[in-house]
Amino acid sequence: MPAPKKKAARKKPASYDAEQITVLKGLEPVRKRPGMYIGDTSDGTGLHHMVQEVVDNSVDEALEGHCDQVTVTLRADGGCTVADNGRGIPVKMHQTEKRPTPEVVMTILHAGGKFSNDSYKVSGGLHGVGVSCVNALSSRLELLIRRDGFEHTMEFARGAVTKKLAKGAKTKETGTTISFWPDGEIFEGTDFRFETLAKRLQELAFLNSNLRIDLVDEREEPARRESYHYEGGLREFVAQRAHAHREYQAVHEKMFYCHKERGGIVLEVAMQWGAGYAENIRCYTNNIPQSDGGTHLTGFRAALTRVVKNYMAELAKKAAKARKAGPEVSGEDIREGLLCVLAVKVPDPKFSSQTKDKLVSSEVRPVVEELFGEELGIFLQERPRDAQVICDKIQAAAAARQAARQARESARRKSAFDSGGLPGKLADCQEKDPAKSEIYLVEGDSAGGSAKQGRDRSFQAVLPLRGKILNVEKSRLDKIVQSKVIQDLYQALGVPLVVDRKADDDEDGGEQETNGGLPEALKALRYHRIIIMTDADVDGAHIATLLLTVFFRRLPELIKLGLVYLALPPLYKARIGKQERYLQDDRELKDFLAEYTLANASFRAQGKKQDAKDFGQYYKMVQKAELVIQRQKANPASPLDEDVLRTLLTLPEPLRVDSAKDAKAA
Repeated sequence: MPAPKKKAARKKPASYDAEQITVLKGLEPVRKRPGMYIGDTSDGTGLHHMVQEVVDNSVDEALEGHCDQVTVTLRADGGCTVADNGRGIPVKMHQTEKRPTPEVVMTILHAGGKFSNDSYKVSGGLHGVGVSCVNALSSRLELLIRRDGFEHTMEFARGAVTKKLAKGAKTKETGTTISFWPDGEIFEGTDFRFETLAKRLQELAFLNSNLRIDLVDEREEPARRESYHYEGGLREFVAQRAHAHREYQAVHEKMFYCHKERGGIVLEVAMQWGAGYAENIRCYTNNIPQSDGGTHLTGFRAALTRVVKNYMAELAKKAAKARKAGPEVSGEDIREGLLCVLAVKVPDPKFSSQTKDKLVSSEVRPVVEELFGEELGIFLQERPRDAQVICDKIQAAAAARQAARQARESARRKSAFDSGGLPGKLADCQEKDPAKSEIYLVEGDSAGGSAKQGRDRSFQAVLPLRGKILNVEKSRLDKIVQSKVIQDLYQALGVPLVVDRKADDDEDGGEQETNGGLPEALKALRYHRIIIMTDADVDGAHIATLLLTVFFRRLPELIKLGLVYLALPPLYKARIGKQERYLQDDRELKDFLAEYTLANASFRAQGKKQDAKDFGQYYKMVQKAELVIQRQKANPASPLDEDVLRTLLTLPEPLRVDSAKDAKAA
């Protein structure tokens, strides 16, 4: 009788009791989970957010009228210094913690002056975690306070006090200076990007017309310095953004601007209509940008639509001759081409999340709607010429929207009768499964012929695009749907010429998505790899850009899902006898020429016969070193390539012909 099988021993579960509960004290949570407090520590987001946290404290001083100068210095030793001329952090002993107040502010989470309206009526920092997080994530931090007639200094390392608060020399100045060095154990890279900081600091200077912000980069020689101070405030902000869009043209002479306060809420708006089609509104609350808008944007849009509609209705009544009734104007028509900066200052604002991307304070909407509506009505009444130009543009936008709707219906009817039809120029593939199929978009019939010869027809399709590709960035929908090139593209892809979206239609409701992540309207997509293949020249790059714009503006889901590719055709073709070799760029050409030259070469150096293979390796090392040298010349502050530097330091004597005897032998 066989012995009974033993049951497999069950794996003992990991114990879970009181000993497994970990309590993180002080600043330990920040170092343990830095992403919760400052963002990603690997892509530079969190690194630059540290500077922003310190700068925000200085800007809060400016909001209260106690600071008009902030200087940010990127130090040559890798640190960053932020100095202001505000009131300075209080230096007295904290009554509750029984420690100096600077130590409390720098080492305890949720400690600060933003929780009470006594110190700051309005501020960007609400949670008291900013500067303490910077301290926790810095290998070293030095604090200098100028207050009460003296300088006070204190030092920290990774959140811990290394030098206690000490009173120094006398001074008549006030302010706070914080120097910190990001911890390399936390961040994958600690090199600050000048342009990233410059963009945010310039934005803050626009939002605070009484504030001057200097950015100094001591890593360059001589030091690079940029100063940001805009007395025009938001008006200069709008003008700068209009200038950044080279094709933007204002349609009316005077920019709208208002600055009002009611119930402790301050509203500031600057806006101008342009000849473009995109709505471009930036929203801020206490200097913090809201990419998702919120109650301030809702109130602004409601007032804008109501006031403009009422004004246009009055114009229609006053018209001497009866005009042909045009299409009803919508809010989207009114906002077409609008360039606007909307900023509010709110005590104790409420946001939808820690990232503060959306304002949800309900009390803000009625205040914004009322104040902005009043000022916009006055603007339209006092400047009838500008108002007429604005109304004409809005009426044209409404007419274009109606034409687009008609074109959309026409395209739907056409697809209903011609479903399944494909462009005659399309060389389709045999594969019917979209996930296994790919299509190449090429420029013209000539390129199409070459692509068709080289393709694998089992799964690769080719569509030659002939004619001018429309720039959809500057075109209305009615023009887009009339483009023959775009019609062929959509027809080949198997998607409707017009995809219903809220931005294009007034109907509510979003698209339902399929399991593949595509909206319901795009489920008939015939290829899941769309490859743009153009010539490796300026014209080819321009065509590729126009096609990418079509996908980005009209079919963004395809880009988000990673279905659109850009082919990189070779720049050169080398022919050796009957063999051909394609070379991607100048560097590959240079390497190929060296490889071909040395292929069958032999020579003597240092009294010995050398193999061409060894010489080729030295050649590649020299090439790499040359690239590093060129990069250092272009940007001396950039870090050296450690591998190349190590190679140069350990490089043996270079191959050389030492004597006439060696030369003869060679």
